[in-house]
Amino acid sequence: MSIPSTPPAPPPAPVPAPSADGPVAHGPEIPGLLEAFWAYETALMADDLPMLDTLFAPGPDTLRGDAAGLLRGHDAISAFRGGRGGAPARRIVALEVRALGAERAAVVATTELLRGGRGQQTQVWRRGEDGWKVAVAHVAVAAPALDRRIWRVVGDPLLPSSRPPGEGPGSLDGESIAVKDVIAVEGQRLGGGSPALLDRARPAPRHAAALQTLLAAGAEVRGIAATDELAYSLAGTNHHYGTPPNPRAPHRISGGSSSGPASAVSLGHASIGLGTDTGGSIRVPAAFQGLWGLRPTYGAVSREGVLPLAPSFDTVGLLTRDPALLARAATVLLPEPASVLEDPVLRPVPGLEHLLDGEVAGTLDSTLRRWSAAARLEAAAPLAPEELESWAEAFRVLQAREAWAAHGGWVRAHREALAPDVGARFDAAASLTPADEEAARAVRTRAVDAISARLADGVLVVPAASSVAPLLHEAAAGSPVLEGHRARTLRLTCLAGLAGLPAVAVPLSTAPTPGGPALPTALTLVGPPGSDLALIRLAARLEGGFA
Repeated sequence: MSIPSTPPAPPPAPVPAPSADGPVAHGPEIPGLLEAFWAYETALMADDLPMLDTLFAPGPDTLRGDAAGLLRGHDAISAFRGGRGGAPARRIVALEVRALGAERAAVVATTELLRGGRGQQTQVWRRGEDGWKVAVAHVAVAAPALDRRIWRVVGDPLLPSSRPPGEGPGSLDGESIAVKDVIAVEGQRLGGGSPALLDRARPAPRHAAALQTLLAAGAEVRGIAATDELAYSLAGTNHHYGTPPNPRAPHRISGGSSSGPASAVSLGHASIGLGTDTGGSIRVPAAFQGLWGLRPTYGAVSREGVLPLAPSFDTVGLLTRDPALLARAATVLLPEPASVLEDPVLRPVPGLEHLLDGEVAGTLDSTLRRWSAAARLEAAAPLAPEELESWAEAFRVLQAREAWAAHGGWVRAHREALAPDVGARFDAAASLTPADEEAARAVRTRAVDAISARLADGVLVVPAASSVAPLLHEAAAGSPVLEGHRARTLRLTCLAGLAGLPAVAVPLSTAPTPGGPALPTALTLVGPPGSDLALIRLAARLEGGFA
C-alpha cells in the first residue's frame, strides 16, 4: 500500500529585481529589502567600503563566514574588507527571498564569478529604524584547483615513495610530505619563494638528502610548498605569492618561513611538513597553527640539497599534527639518540616574560602549573634584558652576514625583484663588516656557555612565539606589528639557535575570551644536543600523548 505524500507547496511568486541586469527574485515582496540587497551588491563590486559598512549591522553580534573562517562583529568584518583589496568580479544569476518574521528576512543568491565557477551567498537581513542591514552572512565559492598561496607544484602524489617493493612495509607508508621550496626535489626547480630565482633555476638532479631518507621509508611527496622569500622572514606573508591560510586561526597569518608546509599539514593536504628552521621557521608556524614541530640538533640532519640562509644556524626540521608521527618521522631522519633525558627537570627561563603578549604569558603560566603534576619544575637562572638583547643582536648580525655571503651576489643583481621587507634585511646585511661579525661571534661563544649552564641536567621551557598569530589586516609585510613581533620572537628563538640545541614545539591554546575563541600558541622544550627523540617523547607525555 502506498502512503500518500503531502502535496507540494505552491512555488513562491517571483518578485522583480530592482537591478535591470539582475535575475528575477523568487519569494515574497518585502518593502525595501531588495533595494538594500542590490545597493550592497553594487557597493561590493565597486569596493565601496563606507557603503558596505553602512549596510552591515553595527555591533559585536554581526557575523560573516566563509571557507577561511568566521568573523565576529562589525569592526572585524570592516577590517577584513579593508585589507582584502576588493571581492572577485561576479554576477548574480539566481535569487531567493524568504521572510523570517516581521523584521527579518533571508536572501540566498547564486553567484557566478567572471573568472569561472559558481558560488552562493546567504544573508540574514534585519530591519531597523534606519532600514535593512545584514546581520549574518555566509559566502561560498568554488575552491581553486591549485591554491598558489600554499603550493608551487602539487600532485596526488607529485612523487611516489622510493621504497623498493621487496623491502616490505616502511615506517612512513601512507604518509605524504609537503616540501618547503628551499629543499631540492629531483626533476623540479627550486624557487626559494622568489619568482626571480625560480625563473633562472634548473631542475634539481637529485633529491635533498633528508627528503630521500623520508621517501625511502615509504612516504610520498604531495607537493612543493610555499616559503617566505629566500626564507628570510618569520611571518609567511610572501609579497609575490600571498599568505598561506591559517585554518586554526582564520584571518591571521600563517607564520614563516615554513609557511606553506605548515598550512598544508594544518589543512590536511599533507601529513608531514619538511621545512627548515634558522631563527624559528619551524617553531613559529607550529605555534600559530597548532602543530607539533621539531628543530633538530644542529648538524643532526643533512642539509645537502637545501638552499642555505645562514649555514651555522640552518636546520632541516619537521611539522606534523600529532606527536606520534613527529616521532616516527624524526626516528627516520635522525641518528641514534645521544641523550635519553632520564626524568629531566623542566626549567622555565625568568626574564622572558616581558616579551610575551598577555594571552601567551597566561598560557605559559597555566601550562607550567599543569605540567608540574607530571615533571619537576625548577626555574633557570634569570636572564637580564641587556644580556638577552646582546644575544639577539649577535644572532641577527651573524645570520645577516651569512645570508649575505650565501646570496649577496645574486641580491646585487636582482635587488629590484625582492619584496620590500626582505630587500631591507639584505640591505642591512650588506652594511655589516667583518669586525661586526667577529664581535658577534665572541658574544655567541659567551651565550652558548650561559645557555648550557642554564640547561644543566634539565630541559629549558621557552615560548615559541611572543604572540598569537597577528591578524592579516595588521600584518602587512614590514608593518610595525609584524616587525615588532619578529624582534620579540627572535629573542626567544635565538636561545636554541645560538647553541645549536634541539627544540620541540608543543601546541597549546590560549584561554578563550568573551570577544573571541581560543587561539593556537606553543611552548618549546629545548634540550641538550642529541636529545631530539627524547624531547618528543617528553612533550607527548606532558600533553597526555603516547607514553
